[in-house]
Amino acid sequence: LAAAQKNLARMLDYLVNDLHHPLETAWQWFLTSESSARFEQGDCSVLVGMSGVEFARAVLEQAGEAVPMQQPSYAYDRSPEYWTGWALAYYQWLTSLRFAEIEQAVSITKVRLLYTPYHEMDVRQFADKMNELYRAAKPETNLKAMRTLAGLSQSELAGQADVSVRTIQQYEQRQKDINKAQAETLLRLARALNCNVEDLIEKVPPLNFK
Repeated sequence: LAAAQKNLARMLDYLVNDLHHPLETAWQWFLTSESSARFEQGDCSVLVGMSGVEFARAVLEQAGEAVPMQQPSYAYDRSPEYWTGWALAYYQWLTSLRFAEIEQAVSITKVRLLYTPYHEMDVRQFADKMNELYRAAKPETNLKAMRTLAGLSQSELAGQADVSVRTIQQYEQRQKDINKAQAETLLRLARALNCNVEDLIEKVPPLNFK
């Protein structure tokens, strides 16, 4: 984890502070690169098999951008962008959210604004703040989102999945933790919604299930 955090941190720091690309642009290049998916999957060749600068150059190449050979500055003080990459790598590891999912809920610009005061705190406090922001941006449960997408009412889903309406309501209102549901219940819900069980799991815990 430490090496992965350092690589993502150095990648962002190099693209923004040495090559002078806007943070948002550099992050979009990363999100759309194959390196992003490989990072999320724990690919060792990306996490520890290259330096952060080599990682940045791979992202540029995959984005179809020019790849300068400029040497990194390695400033003594860690930049806000370095911290942003370092902290996001931890949060992605903690939640297993895809970086694109994090970006949809909490933009890289907002994460950068958390530098003060969170860079002086334990990274777990940053994760708690990110969970709070994620929940605010995405108040609906995955179950409700998938049910809405399928065009089913709660009673229709209950009938098709052989799960009580009350249970579905409790999951959608976060009165029950769907992550602790029996595997058979999750399978029936997923089949009725034509999705994967993983699509129903809540990666960011609700406040009352800490």
